[in-house]
Amino acid sequence: MTPAAPLAAAATTGPGFLSPTGVEIAFLLVGLATFGAALVTVTTKQLVHAALWLVVALGGIAVEYLLLTAEFIAWVQVLIYLGSVVVLLLFGLMLTKAPIGRSPDADSGNRGIALGVAVVAAAALVWVVVDAFRTTWIDLDGPVQGSTKVSGEILFQHWVLPFEALSVLLLAALIGAIVLSRRNDPADAGDKGKR
Repeated sequence: MTPAAPLAAAATTGPGFLSPTGVEIAFLLVGLATFGAALVTVTTKQLVHAALWLVVALGGIAVEYLLLTAEFIAWVQVLIYLGSVVVLLLFGLMLTKAPIGRSPDADSGNRGIALGVAVVAAAALVWVVVDAFRTTWIDLDGPVQGSTKVSGEILFQHWVLPFEALSVLLLAALIGAIVLSRRNDPADAGDKGKR
């Protein structure tokens, strides 16, 4: 066997681990942009800006789904999270008359505790996901995992109750925002009495 034979064999096997494709590079860049938007969302002191940065972060997640060829999940992400959850959040901000500019009371001073809880929650999430999918293999000959048929079957067989609970939670948040917006301020009551 000649010394060039191992190199020729390595060249015919395809790209290795350290030669990423364009999709993998785009996935990494979009992931970094999404992480940055999420970081700004939780660190800004302007509530409206936080909601708008949340739009960027959730849109980045939708792009990640598109790069993973899960088009249905990407459109669900856009329609449900960008189209309803963020609109509901902005609606609640407007109803509760939240300050538009910088809000000094938006920071409770518990950044250390919050960071610790976030690290513990992230570690627990990574552990649960790795443990749950350690022995899971994807059947490449079966239907596409991100397809509408497979996603619908999984959604309506296993995840109906959590989605219904989330819808009740969002409804409770909307009702709470309406109740908070309809509270009478003492100054408003005095003005009405003078009229």
